[in-house]
Amino acid sequence: MARLERIRVYPVKSLDGIDLDAVRILEGGTLERDREFVLRDAGGDAITAKRTAAVHAFDADFDPQTAELAVGGPDGDRRRFDLEAVGDRERAAAWFGDALETDLTIERDRATGYVDRPEMGPSVISTATLETVADWFDDLTVAGVRRRLRANLEVSGVPAFWEDRFVGEGAPSFTVGDVTLEGVTPCGRCVVPARDPETGEALPEFRERFVEKRRETFPSFADESAFDHHYTLMLIARVREADRGSTLRVGDPVEVVDE
Repeated sequence: MARLERIRVYPVKSLDGIDLDAVRILEGGTLERDREFVLRDAGGDAITAKRTAAVHAFDADFDPQTAELAVGGPDGDRRRFDLEAVGDRERAAAWFGDALETDLTIERDRATGYVDRPEMGPSVISTATLETVADWFDDLTVAGVRRRLRANLEVSGVPAFWEDRFVGEGAPSFTVGDVTLEGVTPCGRCVVPARDPETGEALPEFRERFVEKRRETFPSFADESAFDHHYTLMLIARVREADRGSTLRVGDPVEVVDE
């Protein structure tokens, strides 16, 4: 049976994610605690792994109940910061800034978070997709692919690339428990999946092999015209407005709704 296998949010944008047993959907349609905080440089640009590979050198854990961030830097220095407290956010920004050799601030958005597409919602992928992609590369594990792709919701009990069917003309929606989600767009990938999530080291020819295998295995049940290119994987979904404020839970049944 198809079920919600995993919920993962990323409290500080581009840092490590945390697994949750349940998560509330915000009124803006994104998940509570997902990309709630962001590091910004003096010019106002977000510090992300897309543009700053040094971000991979940090390891982080976050307590969703207290908003305490436990983080280790590239030199092995470990700190704890209470991100609920403005003063601690300022100290955390200074600590990150020292490690990255630039002036930083930490901003917070509790309405939608600093997701790349705040007008949309959570990202979705199947466990079988992760397993298939891991098989494309000799040195990758399923856990490693999961960390590289950084999806919010993982669905088990469905075939590889199941999430591809929810975009394109006449695409169905799906439910997770009592919550209805609609596919909005496939997720075009950036440089991050090619990098080791711990070291930032790029896997040689990752994109080329990914595109080749994605083209070879593209599912017949998906509308290929809805995809701009084959360096695309994962679904960006939208939560129906009537269901915002609801809670998703690991183990919730997942069903396709043919409307």
